[in-house]
Amino acid sequence: MLLLRRPSTRTIRNFLTDQSKLDFTYLAVGATATEPPVGYVVDHTRIKLGEGEADFAKAKAALERWDQFNLGWVEAWSPEMTIAKGEVIAVIAREFGLWWLNACRIIYVWDEQEPIRRFGFAYGTLPDHAGTGEERFLVELDPSTGVVWFDILAFSRPHQFLTKIGYATMRRIQARFGRESSAAMVRAVRAGSA
Repeated sequence: MLLLRRPSTRTIRNFLTDQSKLDFTYLAVGATATEPPVGYVVDHTRIKLGEGEADFAKAKAALERWDQFNLGWVEAWSPEMTIAKGEVIAVIAREFGLWWLNACRIIYVWDEQEPIRRFGFAYGTLPDHAGTGEERFLVELDPSTGVVWFDILAFSRPHQFLTKIGYATMRRIQARFGRESSAAMVRAVRAGSA
């Protein structure tokens, strides 16, 4: 949904209520857990956040707070929402003086202890989203090295008329999100507590 000003809380709630009744906009639901499907652009960003159990706990807490969206021009709504399968969220972005309200549903949550400590989730797009596809956010602690990683894996393609004609701009925005989201997680781990 494209808006000329920031959507009100009521607008967002109504938007999510309407979108929660609808299906995903693509068939390969859950493919970020295995292999992204053919016919989509795949983006993969991976960055070292720190080392050891304490940094993993900080990274997990940051992901649970949706800190990867704490960028000033994009946010997940509502940030108080727990990360749980089936939850519907709004991704609100501001670009070129316009506000984009995008709907997603959480598909799965990872919370594994072995063989690699992992915590994360993926969401998929619902009909009122600028793109179509899926995005996974994951923090993991490699037991062999002690390194804590933040990993984003997404597959997408344009879904709406404006994103189809402005596809080059959409790709720049997606690349910017990957960079800035990773930097936000680095800051959260360095400054945060579990």
